[in-house]
Amino acid sequence: MKVGLVLEGGAMRGLYTAGVLDVFLENEDIKIDKIIGVSAGALFGVNYKSRQKGRTLRYNLKYANDERYMGFKSLVKTGDIVNKEFCYDELPNKLDVFDNETYKKTPEEFYAVVTNLDTGKPEYIKINDAQKDIEYLRASGSMPYVSKIVKIGDKKYLDGGTADSIPVDEMIKMDVDKVIVVLTRPLEYRKKKSSKRISKWYYKRYQNYIDTLNNRYKMYNDEVEKVISLEKEKKIFVIRPSRLVDIKRIERDTEKLKEMYDLGVEDAKNSLNDLRNYLKIKE
Repeated sequence: MKVGLVLEGGAMRGLYTAGVLDVFLENEDIKIDKIIGVSAGALFGVNYKSRQKGRTLRYNLKYANDERYMGFKSLVKTGDIVNKEFCYDELPNKLDVFDNETYKKTPEEFYAVVTNLDTGKPEYIKINDAQKDIEYLRASGSMPYVSKIVKIGDKKYLDGGTADSIPVDEMIKMDVDKVIVVLTRPLEYRKKKSSKRISKWYYKRYQNYIDTLNNRYKMYNDEVEKVISLEKEKKIFVIRPSRLVDIKRIERDTEKLKEMYDLGVEDAKNSLNDLRNYLKIKE
């Protein structure tokens, strides 16, 4: 039996996902074959495949208030609200080293979702080597309006969540038998329509991407409804925040970050028995 895992993004709400994944690491009978991560789901999710329990929480708590990490100063200075040099070089290679060798050896297939600016469509990039493929991970987490366009070869990318926030359909296409979905919003959350003027001004050279941005709210809400429907039919298993945590996308309050992580741990532990039944894991 093959098991797929879908990880929604959400910037610092991704600490919830980190908590869920750390519980999975503690319970070795929960085995995953394929993972699709979106934005923060990809950036934080790689620590599951590298078997680095606690790493996501650790470096976020340590550097949340470090101006080198993320924030307005980085946006003004570099054009990216998340600092490229610090987050994708100094941090994983020196300050809190990412275990890329373990990542490459562990059996799960890991995919990051990116959005192609020319087509406006999602692409699902297999990340075989997290160091060599780090630009795809960076692209997946590069939020519209506050990030530079990421150029890889002759293609231009931004946040994967723009075009496919909850890629359940793509996971099902990968011929898995069971699908676990980790969301970062409570059950009742739906996106609202945003102004079209901003996208037209920012991305006037990329009409397909503008259309994708303007329809993102509908795409997201449709995907949420599909998740709910598949969950009711017991075709997928969903772990989502059991309550609202008032957390910003770029959150510096370490207590809120820890609260989001702890909620992920709590909800995952409370779901374990039902998850094992869904996966047909025998005691």
